[in-house]
Amino acid sequence: MTKSLRLLAASLLLSTSTAALAQSVPIVLPGAPGDTPRVIDAQEAIALSDTRFSPADVAFMQGMIVHHQQAVDMAQLVRDRTNNEAILKTADRIEAGQKDEMDFMRTWLKDRNLEVAMQGMGHAHHTMKGMATPEQMRELAAANGTAFDRLFLHLMVEHHRGAVTMVDDLHGTSGSAYDPVMYEFTNEVVTDQKAEIDRMNATLATLSTDPRATLTAGFRDAGEAILNLRKVATLEKPPGFFDPENPAQLQPVKEEDEEEADTSPREDGEETEDDEPEFGERGSLLSFAFTDMAFSGDMMVAGSYHGFNAYRLGDDGIPQLVSSVVCPGGQGDVSIVGDLLIMSVQDRRARVDCGLQGVDDKVSEERFRGLRIFDMSDITRPRQVGLVQTCRGSHTHSIVKADEDRLIVYNSGTSYVRDDEELAGCYEIGGDNTALFSIDVIEVPLADPSASRIVDRPRVFAKDGEIAGLWRGGDHGEGTQDTFRTDMCHDITVFPALDLAAGACSGNGIILDIKDPLKPVRIDDVTDEGFAYWHSATFNNDGTKVLFTDEWGGGGRPRCQAGDPKNWGANAFYAIEDGKLVYRGTYKLPAPQGDKENCVAHNGSIIPVPGRDIFVQAWYQGGISVIDFTDASKPFEIAYFDRGPVDEEQLITGGYWSAYWYNGRIYATEISRGLDVFALEPSEHLTAAEIAAAEAAVYADGLFNPQTQTQVTWPAEVIAAVEESRTGG
Repeated sequence: MTKSLRLLAASLLLSTSTAALAQSVPIVLPGAPGDTPRVIDAQEAIALSDTRFSPADVAFMQGMIVHHQQAVDMAQLVRDRTNNEAILKTADRIEAGQKDEMDFMRTWLKDRNLEVAMQGMGHAHHTMKGMATPEQMRELAAANGTAFDRLFLHLMVEHHRGAVTMVDDLHGTSGSAYDPVMYEFTNEVVTDQKAEIDRMNATLATLSTDPRATLTAGFRDAGEAILNLRKVATLEKPPGFFDPENPAQLQPVKEEDEEEADTSPREDGEETEDDEPEFGERGSLLSFAFTDMAFSGDMMVAGSYHGFNAYRLGDDGIPQLVSSVVCPGGQGDVSIVGDLLIMSVQDRRARVDCGLQGVDDKVSEERFRGLRIFDMSDITRPRQVGLVQTCRGSHTHSIVKADEDRLIVYNSGTSYVRDDEELAGCYEIGGDNTALFSIDVIEVPLADPSASRIVDRPRVFAKDGEIAGLWRGGDHGEGTQDTFRTDMCHDITVFPALDLAAGACSGNGIILDIKDPLKPVRIDDVTDEGFAYWHSATFNNDGTKVLFTDEWGGGGRPRCQAGDPKNWGANAFYAIEDGKLVYRGTYKLPAPQGDKENCVAHNGSIIPVPGRDIFVQAWYQGGISVIDFTDASKPFEIAYFDRGPVDEEQLITGGYWSAYWYNGRIYATEISRGLDVFALEPSEHLTAAEIAAAEAAVYADGLFNPQTQTQVTWPAEVIAAVEESRTGG
């Protein structure tokens, strides 16, 4: 509690006038329809018109006193149960800070002649947001040592998050925190609680025995941890795909104004927020993020917000750069079919001509958002041969069908709806003609890709005659995730051999019947109370399970910290039974990450081991993780690689965008740093024969496109060797 806030409280506290105004006409409170009107006097009318504080303000102050008291109770348990210096300091800080704020809140209530105790609270205080239950408090009191430390921090992080939510709820109530004293106090509560959460998460990470938890930061010299993998190669970004003056794309440091610098005395070793550097908040003109990959034969193409790079895979699977194509526009997701490369583009500054100068006008013929089509027959000279403009751009796409005449592509746009003046038929607000609540079905004629076009916009979210038939947005009840509205798909993974597709569609996971690829039909949908944004979907090899990922925080936030919920920003596994999705289990990266590491579930692929379901996955700055979900109710990690944060002081979007298995190697695009290649190593979880089988897996047409799943096969002798290895042979 700051001294200035106390002075502000004293100066702004005003007494309600008690002067009775002359009133010659009745003042009436009519009540509900049918009620007898009630006449009140001037004194009551004056009291009712007092807007200095609201009932919500009073309830907040009364409730927060109770909330803070539990934090003090937990802090007072510490000294007899641990000698961990960090925990002891945390408890001292919390006890002192919460008691100070409780004194302020009691004074605020008393000065307004209000009750300090909340009416009707009784024994139900543990139902308040973030409050520990009586059972959890008894468990904490019974714990000692490291077990106490972990439980104390987990409960206290959740407790502090609850306080932040209570402030958010208050600020969302009309007329609340009108009093400047109240408003400044509640903002201080949020600032203090969030700072303490960061400190507690950092302490929690030090209690982990996982070597990934406390890796040192660095762009090229970060600490590394690896298990059951061999790093085959690391490739930096090619020239033209990074700023040599700022290769990590860090934000510029704000220069400190010497006149405003804090020169107040402080104790030895004490740090304040003013000691921390501040950084720019605007994005740069260009982004060089490496994104998704596609493979055909010995060719690999790595997409980027700045274009794409084409490689030939050489000895030991090491990519050799063949050509770089500069064509800014984000998203950069790519697919390969024959001599054609399809690339998703969504940025509003992207241009038809791939120019670097961007487009700033609201409406422009030069803007391009949709699918680019390149001729890759000469890999050293890729040539743009077609464009398909779409209303919401292209975040991702899926090759549904490829024959000798044409490609059928599903396009998923997730950005804003452009103006009808720029592209006819694009409406965000409207009736059944809105560009929301649909996907694009695109036809690409192989003889003339320049004639590519949208042939339909199926309403795959429709239900009971409404195009907005699935999740409408919001949470699922107390303590659940706030899930995005379903008006788009982020990823649609198609499995042509099974006539199935799985869509991760913002607020829902869905499966589609694609027997007629031009007319996909939704056959089931699910939602998950732990998912914020359904991001991607992957089938197992026989199409009996789907792994969905949740991109909680949009990929740019540190969502794998020690105190974060284990079912948020995770994978969810569903079995497909009689055409229905049936929940089986959840998995989240087990290694805690720091507050400078954006981390959440992201893109991956199946590692084709006969008889098992194994998945390699990117977790941004959480590294890559290989998991076994053969028993989807009990998924577990069998291998990993991780680096420390890109920077010690800045949280930037970095780490692995995608990690895919192809021809015996794991290829991973590192957003900030470039490319990494890994090989699996035999372990207690994988035999040498199982790894050899994955290397020998046969992909139809020698293709791997991220959202077009192929049912792989194995030579009979390879399967026999695997079975023998599992019996100890």
